[in-house]
Amino acid sequence: MNICIVEDHKMLLENLRLLLQGEPDIHVSGAFESAEEAVTGTDWERTDILLADIELPGMSGVELIQRVKHAHPSVDAMAYTISEDRAVVMAAIRAGASGYLLKGSTPRILIESVRELHEGGAPMSPKIARKLIAELRLQDEAHAAGAPRIELTQRETDVVRLVEKGLSYGEISEALHISTHTVHSHIKHIYEKVHASSRSEMLVKARKLGVI
Repeated sequence: MNICIVEDHKMLLENLRLLLQGEPDIHVSGAFESAEEAVTGTDWERTDILLADIELPGMSGVELIQRVKHAHPSVDAMAYTISEDRAVVMAAIRAGASGYLLKGSTPRILIESVRELHEGGAPMSPKIARKLIAELRLQDEAHAAGAPRIELTQRETDVVRLVEKGLSYGEISEALHISTHTVHSHIKHIYEKVHASSRSEMLVKARKLGVI
């Protein structure tokens, strides 16, 4: 199988490349420190698996997974990250990830997970599987109660969290490497989704809905 690795920590990237390349049935077709490099530097038509960190500089791992899956549906994606955050997990899965493995897993688990993914499975760290089950239960309970289901994109979730920290539009723009116009557009969409008319109301509703 051909695998593309995207990890911004240079030493970890090299360790992953050496580990996976050492397996007789695995060929590392690309190892990149950013999503942008991976998009242009990978032959996706010949790639079977994308192993991507989520918290990447610039384009996030979630955005990368979404872009790759949209253009090349046959590529299987697995998030490989330290994040156990419920919103991040759900965003990665919605983007198209079929696996979610926490960093710190043993090398053998990583290798077995990659093989399982390639064979049609959906490997997940036990903690993540439990969070996913809990999320589905919460959604079912909310749906049964007649509450609307609110879904924010990963970028919208990032924006809400920075708003919660008190950052200005300009500071959010710098933190996420996007224009202030894009920040304003994201916030407008968030207002519409949670039915809020002010920043404070947006944050209150986002907390109640479990978005942040």
